[in-house]
Amino acid sequence: MPRKPDVNTARDELMAEFQALVADTEKLLQSSAGLAGEEAEHLRDQLRTGLSKARERIDSAQGLLRDQSKAAVDATEDYLGDHPWQAVGVAAGVGFLLGLLVGRR
Repeated sequence: MPRKPDVNTARDELMAEFQALVADTEKLLQSSAGLAGEEAEHLRDQLRTGLSKARERIDSAQGLLRDQSKAAVDATEDYLGDHPWQAVGVAAGVGFLLGLLVGRR
């Protein structure tokens, strides 16, 4: 199960990146309200750079998550192919337990 920390780490890094991007964007928008000309252009360039970096990080995290998800799906398909009756038994057991829990309400 070494994949879970990788997925959680990627998700946490992505969320931190989004929060930083939002904070930077808000700060730039507030400070650029009274600016014109070269200063405004400089702030817009900073904003474009930040958005570009965020997009690259998102693409990287998306690729990592896609690869890890594909590995999990492949492992599940292999297991189900090798042990179909065990999978049916587990699914029936989980369904039975869920039925008991729902029936209690």
